[in-house]
Amino acid sequence: MVETADAIIVGGGLHGCSTALHLARRGVSSMVIEKDHVGRHASGVNAGGVRRLGRDYAEVPLSAASIELWHGIEDLVDDDCGFHATGQVKVAETENELSALSARVQYLNGLGYDHEVMVDRETLFDLLPAVAPHCIGGMYVAGDGYADPARTTAAFRRKGESLGVRFFEGIRATGFVRKGRVWRVSTSDGQFEAPVLVNCGGGWSDRVAAALDETVPLRIDALMMMVTAPMPPFVEPVVGSQGRKISFKQSKNGTVIIGGGHRGTPYPDENRTVMDFDGLAISAKTTGDLFPIMQGATIVRCWAGMEGFTPDGIPFIGPSKTSEDAYHAFGYCGHGFQLGPIVGSVIADLVTQGSSNLPIEPFRIDRFDNSKGRVQ
Repeated sequence: MVETADAIIVGGGLHGCSTALHLARRGVSSMVIEKDHVGRHASGVNAGGVRRLGRDYAEVPLSAASIELWHGIEDLVDDDCGFHATGQVKVAETENELSALSARVQYLNGLGYDHEVMVDRETLFDLLPAVAPHCIGGMYVAGDGYADPARTTAAFRRKGESLGVRFFEGIRATGFVRKGRVWRVSTSDGQFEAPVLVNCGGGWSDRVAAALDETVPLRIDALMMMVTAPMPPFVEPVVGSQGRKISFKQSKNGTVIIGGGHRGTPYPDENRTVMDFDGLAISAKTTGDLFPIMQGATIVRCWAGMEGFTPDGIPFIGPSKTSEDAYHAFGYCGHGFQLGPIVGSVIADLVTQGSSNLPIEPFRIDRFDNSKGRVQ
């Protein structure tokens, strides 16, 4: 038996679910094939940061468009996704760090964006009363915040299903063949056919791309996080650092979620990761350095989620350069959560209109010299 629809989406993370939803809103039926279960990897276990703060310049237009969707997320998916617009702050501990932030703000202003603003020491302490006294200022974005990643991905799935999207979980895609104007995807549980193919396979997406003769430099890493026992309220915005690998927030229940870039060891073919406790210790120390109240915190759990990383730190978004009616959206380097709502819309526009009104050229699939991993 062959399952058919207008589009096949490989990967049931947030970007796959968002693409399916936006296609359905445009009258395009789709099937989502997921080798595990929806939200199993990065989409369900990330820190949930909803940020424009500190984005790569190429991502800024997408991020700016996506924040508008986040502020109306309940209208889009019938769920507020646990979104809290607490603001986000990047702390500077030295004059050099403050100067680097200031230069960035000025550059963004020149591009026509004013969401990032500098804050002096007094304003920093108004925003973060518990921050360590040696901190001297920083950068702030109002309207950013955080959401619940698992809840968000589930909400996009439910809304998609209500509009006719079909999800097939525990099924691994094994082959991709273009026959006439139809894609045939072979899987561990039968055949799927559709005129359109969308690759949202996360850290495994390079395998789909390779089947389309598009070799890309993608590696899988396992970003680690920790969560504490509940603590008295001491911080409202999401906090990052200009000079150190750290990002953390305090949830409404008092727990503190700590991330920031330290990585464990991934075993993608086994769907497991091994924690690097030295890296976790660095994250814990950094948190305590920036917020002395955290020095007595109790860590209750740690975990890691596998994600795809590119050499230049930005994703692949857009049409295949080798295959008709095939599209890519992957390689988010640990910061794709906030972009999920808008990227699904971008891919839906490409499928239905052949173009997007947002600048996606920097994310093209063929931007690297494949032999050396350099941007062309």
